[in-house]
Amino acid sequence: MDVIIRVNDAVNSVVWGAPVLILLIGIGLLLTIRTGGMQFRHFGHAMKNTLGKVFDKSSDKKANTGEMTPFQAMTTALAGTVGTGSIAGVTAAIALGGPGALFWLWVAALIGMITKYGEVLLAVKYRERTEFGEWAGGPMYYIKNGLGSKWKWLAGFFCIAAALAALGTGNAVQVGNITTSINTVIRAFNPYFTGEATANLIIGIVIAVLTAIVLFGGVQRLGAVTEKLVPAMAVVYVVACLAVVVVNFKNIPGVLGDIFAGAFSPAGATGGAVGSMMLALSWGIKRGVFSNEAGLGTAPMAHANTSEKNPVKQGFYGVFEVFMASIIICTLTGLSLLCSGIHINYGIMGSTALNVQALGTVFGLKGGSIIIAVGISLFAFSTVLSWALYGGRCCEFLLGSKAIRPYQIIYVLIVVVGATMELDLAWNIADTLNGLMIIPNLIGLFALSGVIVKETREYFAKGKEEKKNP
Repeated sequence: MDVIIRVNDAVNSVVWGAPVLILLIGIGLLLTIRTGGMQFRHFGHAMKNTLGKVFDKSSDKKANTGEMTPFQAMTTALAGTVGTGSIAGVTAAIALGGPGALFWLWVAALIGMITKYGEVLLAVKYRERTEFGEWAGGPMYYIKNGLGSKWKWLAGFFCIAAALAALGTGNAVQVGNITTSINTVIRAFNPYFTGEATANLIIGIVIAVLTAIVLFGGVQRLGAVTEKLVPAMAVVYVVACLAVVVVNFKNIPGVLGDIFAGAFSPAGATGGAVGSMMLALSWGIKRGVFSNEAGLGTAPMAHANTSEKNPVKQGFYGVFEVFMASIIICTLTGLSLLCSGIHINYGIMGSTALNVQALGTVFGLKGGSIIIAVGISLFAFSTVLSWALYGGRCCEFLLGSKAIRPYQIIYVLIVVVGATMELDLAWNIADTLNGLMIIPNLIGLFALSGVIVKETREYFAKGKEEKKNP
């Protein structure tokens, strides 16, 4: 175990070092400049063609066999995005990097909008039909089909990292946070509870059974579940956090001051508990990527299942996805923590117990523990489902469609393991694997940035022409 920890720490320091962070931000800035700031100039258009369509009853919402509707594809990707990273991840970032980490999370989100837009666009453009008649796409396909077969080794490297990351990032970490949050509720009502190990095992088995039922039903069942689960869980959690911020509205100016000051001088905002600006920046961007997955390359695998034929139109869902995950949900998580006035031990890994305390200032500790437990459970379960799709797609690319079912069986078994293991090492390994996935994906995005720009310009040029000559 000590050897594993040392090796992981060494690799983590490389994949999350300054060069990769610069590359991650740099690709986003490159796409922002080359598309003329599309995520800002056409933000309203993107919202109209994503969020607006949810309320448009006249739009066709049916999908063929082996496909999802555009909204289902987005909610499946959002299910993987809005996981425990939006709660536990943000809490960890603020505790370890200070309030300023939230500022860098915003920066990662604003740039991440165009990065994910590009990922989704390429995923739809270069996707393929599987032997089961389903769409398959993502970084491995736009690397192979966009850059050529000589780059297939890079696509394979991405798939190996992603298939392993799915077992940790999308599975064990998520389930472990479910058990932790449920145990917090139990202890809130019974401080002397000692049956934690048994409870964790039971919870793991229940989640494993539910996961198997959804997974073995194919992509359409997955889409049908996520399109109902994601909006419901987001509304409940957003309203609860918003209530804490509103009740403590007098603290907002001071909190905003700490966020902006802490972004560049963390020690001043945390009383010296957190050191350099690089620490705040690193944790903010790491948890920003973990929460919105822009640049990670996972969400495009879900979006590739869409029935939408136009890559740009589906790309708009990538913009909305990052906006919802980071600008809305992660921001409210951070503000509810900082505005609540609870004590945070900066420099030490924070847990969801801090979120419970923050919500407890309005709803009481028992009420706060229930809200967090429900939120974490729904968020995490939806993430488990989405990452199962990602891992399966990667195994399919490497070994063929017959490899999907064995991988799914292993994935379901890991659910039980995740429910009964310590999370610290799982978090660290997940961080490392995420970093390893980013590198080949960003290489593909950089090499195909011209395609993203071309498709975007053609789409908006056609829109202007249609307005002139309807």
